[in-house]
Amino acid sequence: MKTNDFYFDLPEELIAQFPTEDRGASRLLVLRRDGGGNGGSGKIIHSTVKALPDIIDENTVIVFNNTKVRKARIFGISDNGAKTEFLLLEKISDYKWKAISNKLKKQKPGKTFTFPAEVKCTVIEKDEKGITVEFNSNIDDAYLDKFGHMPLPPYIKRGDEPGDSERYQTIYCEKTGSAAAPTAGLHFTEEILADIKKKGATIAFITLHVGMGTFNPIHSDKVEDHVMHEEVYEINEETAEIINNAKSSGKKILAVGTTSLRTLESAVCDDKAARVAAGKGKTSLFIYPGYKFKIVDQLFTNFHTPESTLIVLVSAFAGVAEIKEAYHEAIAKKYRFFSYGDAMLIL
Repeated sequence: MKTNDFYFDLPEELIAQFPTEDRGASRLLVLRRDGGGNGGSGKIIHSTVKALPDIIDENTVIVFNNTKVRKARIFGISDNGAKTEFLLLEKISDYKWKAISNKLKKQKPGKTFTFPAEVKCTVIEKDEKGITVEFNSNIDDAYLDKFGHMPLPPYIKRGDEPGDSERYQTIYCEKTGSAAAPTAGLHFTEEILADIKKKGATIAFITLHVGMGTFNPIHSDKVEDHVMHEEVYEINEETAEIINNAKSSGKKILAVGTTSLRTLESAVCDDKAARVAAGKGKTSLFIYPGYKFKIVDQLFTNFHTPESTLIVLVSAFAGVAEIKEAYHEAIAKKYRFFSYGDAMLIL
């Protein structure tokens, strides 16, 4: 399967640089896979995120990712005075972090940087995925809240602003650990969640800490040759019980975001019975066309970048031709794309 099969042209003006003025005010493209039509094409309906509670079935279990984004983007000054941006990805210990840098090729073990409050770090390891840095003090969330910046993705061509601290977080975020937002969840408001419950649907939460590998394009010519980044997840006992009871009783599982979907599919402990196991784990599951979904029946997601693992995933879920058709329609109707853009519901 060729990577360029998942390329599409997107006018730059459709890449959302800011969120909607009101959270939850985004448009929603609904793709019904059973809509019929020639070649198995699904039926496309144009709606709004606020209408989601009216669209879903009352027996649906909706699964959200409650990870919280760190202000993990910090700026240091090298010994020669050059300003360098770092994105802290994973805390190894009080003093050590895995990170990436905007000048990664220049970063070599032994190189040092100075950060606000006279904090210093030294590059101690480097590989093709990034660097490991060691600080002279504990870089905790309190330090990052004061001196860090929200890690907006590279296609947002601006620096973070005060409003991003709220809008680049879901309203139900709870567990700090992500270097990027689970962006499908950014659309939900307290009112929408309340309407979902009024409909009779069940809400459940998992945690997957999102790494920046989520946004990386596939560099191999063949999709199958791509090596997926690893992310940490957790499913508590309550959520596992809700999912397993739902699957055994024929209820639909709707994953909010690709991170929720990958978590649920990664936690399968019984393929035949379609059950998930509670607990913590790490996943590098790469989902591409041909994958057999075991847990997730429906997906609420944003529109994704060309040749990314995410557009490959949604193509596996909905069908390659169906996603191409839906994206073509979204571009024609001037939907807003990517993290701060509009949403898509695949039924």
